[in-house]
Amino acid sequence: MLIQAVDRKRCASCERWQGPRQPGATNASVLIESETVTGLCCGGGWDGDERRARSACGHWQRWLKLQNSPETPEKP
Repeated sequence: MLIQAVDRKRCASCERWQGPRQPGATNASVLIESETVTGLCCGGGWDGDERRARSACGHWQRWLKLQNSPETPEKP
């Protein structure tokens, strides 16, 4: 599995993207199978189109499952 940082605001961490993914160890990351995995955009700038997990657009919304996962640990 590959780790995708949420702060990059890519499809893998967007609520509108319907591709295969899992929340990461913290709410700051998402796990994807590969760089080429695709999913359907539902309601975003690419509504109805297949998009790769690492694609981006101006309609990004944080995936709701990431709001319930643990916070990123703070560095001392």
